[in-house]
Amino acid sequence: MRSVSKAVASVAIASSAALLVAACGGSSSSSSKLSSSQVPKLSYTDFNLDFSAMATIKILASHGSGKVAAILPDTVSSIRYEKFDLPYLATAMTDAGLPNSKQIIQNAQGSGATEYTDALADIAKGAKVLIMDPLDPDTGAKIEAYAKSRGVQVIDYDRITLGGSRKYYVGFNNVAVGTLLGRGLESCITAWKVTSPQVIVMRGDPTDNNATLLAKGYDAVLAPKFSSKAYTDAANPVGTWTPATARREFQTSYTKNPNANALLSPNDENAATIIDFLQTKGIKPKTFPVTGQDATVAGLQNVIAGYQCGTVYKPIYLEAQAAVALAMYLRAGITPPSSLVNGTVSDVDEHAPVKSILLKPEWVTPQRVESTVVRDGFVPASQICFSLTKDCAKFGIS
Repeated sequence: MRSVSKAVASVAIASSAALLVAACGGSSSSSSKLSSSQVPKLSYTDFNLDFSAMATIKILASHGSGKVAAILPDTVSSIRYEKFDLPYLATAMTDAGLPNSKQIIQNAQGSGATEYTDALADIAKGAKVLIMDPLDPDTGAKIEAYAKSRGVQVIDYDRITLGGSRKYYVGFNNVAVGTLLGRGLESCITAWKVTSPQVIVMRGDPTDNNATLLAKGYDAVLAPKFSSKAYTDAANPVGTWTPATARREFQTSYTKNPNANALLSPNDENAATIIDFLQTKGIKPKTFPVTGQDATVAGLQNVIAGYQCGTVYKPIYLEAQAAVALAMYLRAGITPPSSLVNGTVSDVDEHAPVKSILLKPEWVTPQRVESTVVRDGFVPASQICFSLTKDCAKFGIS
């Protein structure tokens, strides 16, 4: 079995915006059509750490034409795009039998204009399918309208383009992510014996549909607690994905509600800066429950140290494989099986469902760090534990 860390290491990254396009060409596509019995019946549950599921769809590579292009949004909002998505996408394409000469993977470096011009250039170079994580809805919709006019299919990756024209979306079930956050906070409040919970409920950027879906999940968990008066809904700041802004929003809410003693934070980066603020106020471990998402190093350290209840982990290797598998079906002109496309997500601007591959997130507590993020090579134990040796030993993290 090939480990995911080895898969990542096998991909040479020339630069953050580099194209992963080989100098030599690949095999030509077959002109014959696959019979229904020949079409691979891949399921969204088939993807795993060794990428072995991709080999089962190799037949699609010889029955399609054109390139598959993936455009990632930036290198600032998260380290994931260059460290994980880029090599995982390349590995998935290669293992699915797509020649290097038919692969394009880019990063827009935080520029909507760059993302748009990259998409146009990719289509001009023969891309028949675009896998795109849109920087913002306007950029995404503009790219999708152009692609549609050229007969190119677009897959929204990790973030849906509101008001867009793509047919498919691939990502984690963000309502389920929100549900995990809500249940994680609820469990933590009980385990840490927090009396009279007064909860500050924070959100991501209000213009981001992912933030809306997350809130749908955790609001459904917390609403009965608030309505029954078991918890107090202390404050609901506007929301942001910028940690410094999140800290200011929390400080404002905390100043107005000094008895607040629990926080629903939608991600680790926002949580980390707020936990730092709480520590300056003398808050001790396992007294002020805080949630998070993304399994960052800081988030995992806060989880192990008792300042954060847990973090939602989304194995990116599953997302990359799902997106590439879907692209291979579309490139071959074949409708993907229902066992792969397992749900829908609503485009609230278009008031229409979007066919989706929705992957399952995981809630990681200290007891599950070793068996999830460390096992997967997502975060090395050495990074998590360098200042938390005793805590890591306690939870079997090595």
